[in-house]
Amino acid sequence: MTIRIGRFIDQDGAVRVGMAEGPAIVDISSAGVKSLASILEDEQPMELLSRLSEYTLRRRPLEKVTFAPPIEKQEVWAAGVTYTRSKQARMAESNFSATAYDRVYEAERPELFFKCIPEKVVGPGDPVGIRKDAKWSVPEPELALVINSSGKVVGYTIGNDMSSRDIEGENLLYLPQAKIYRRSCALGPWITLGATEEVVRQWKISIEVHRERAVVFSGETSPAAMKRSFDELASFLFRSQTFEHGAVLLTGTGIVPPDTFTLQPKDIVDIHISGVGTLSNPVVAV
Repeated sequence: MTIRIGRFIDQDGAVRVGMAEGPAIVDISSAGVKSLASILEDEQPMELLSRLSEYTLRRRPLEKVTFAPPIEKQEVWAAGVTYTRSKQARMAESNFSATAYDRVYEAERPELFFKCIPEKVVGPGDPVGIRKDAKWSVPEPELALVINSSGKVVGYTIGNDMSSRDIEGENLLYLPQAKIYRRSCALGPWITLGATEEVVRQWKISIEVHRERAVVFSGETSPAAMKRSFDELASFLFRSQTFEHGAVLLTGTGIVPPDTFTLQPKDIVDIHISGVGTLSNPVVAV
């Protein structure tokens, strides 16, 4: 059994914690659950949520819900070159750094980099950004691991690790500028709890980019194609590090658009992960 939790904006403007129930979201804040952290840090989060059935809780139809990003105080980090397709794409975009990407794919130590502070994360329906000084901008649909302060993977959400491939390809040292800028990270809408890695690796990750009502790019992959295990990535992230509030770790992408494709303002990016839901964001220039 899995349970999906998230954050939504109430009619009074307050951000509340909710739990998915069919076509509705259940407001569990009224049962004393004031934060996602109180669930993610609990030793038995599934039991905690199951006990909420004892309460009479307010429900709202999902079509009337405005989601907030499913993140509070966690840092967002990212892993790179975890799929063969990603390795091939990053080697092709830059002769200068091709051997580095090949080596890190085969190495014991993964590529990990800081992505975003929680205040800069974009939620469902909010615009993701493409840099005005970039000519080749792409979405990167990714499974995101939700990790508690003890380093345990407790849940999964959808991530969009927006990237400026021409900037990254120009020089490997430009990676932070290609990856870390305003509106470069989207998460949501749900965090799925209770799924094992074995189950999650059977999920499907897909993307569609819509432009003027037409699909201009689509692709599909699966976490089964990811080289490294979830616990391995989390373990390396927590080496010589502490995360008082936990962390969200983007696990890399296995879907890479062709070299002829770049995002444009007003595009709509829809990322679907079968065990989580759909993250949809319009595109703006930043």
